[in-house]
Amino acid sequence: MPTGSCGCGAVRYEVTTPFVEMHHCHCSKCRKSHGAAFATYASTQAAGVHVVQGAEALRDFRSSPAVTRRFCATCGANVFFTATPFPDFVWIAAGTLDGEPGIRPGANAFVASRAEWYTVSDDLPRFDEYAPLPAPAGG
Repeated sequence: MPTGSCGCGAVRYEVTTPFVEMHHCHCSKCRKSHGAAFATYASTQAAGVHVVQGAEALRDFRSSPAVTRRFCATCGANVFFTATPFPDFVWIAAGTLDGEPGIRPGANAFVASRAEWYTVSDDLPRFDEYAPLPAPAGG
């Protein structure tokens, strides 16, 4: 079972559902909140993400009308985000995961708004906006 934490360890979580996708996001909100050219996120069912320590340290920030980011109030680490168009999912900041997540990035999202100084040089599919979520199993 994958686990993770913020930078200072105040917030710890576990994931009991499989990841459905992982992507690099190049949108300006992710770039600015992570201080990097892009942020990498792994998504899973919201019901499978359990904060096991430090829920009181989590703060929410509405970075856009559709996205709420959750971060540690102690160290400032971005931990999760949710998006209103996809209420059953949570995206976990991949850098907060401990150990092997069992998934690799499969796309670059919001490439149209990437940092002008960064060139996407991998062979992953590129999307100008959201990377599509995989179809549900069995359907």
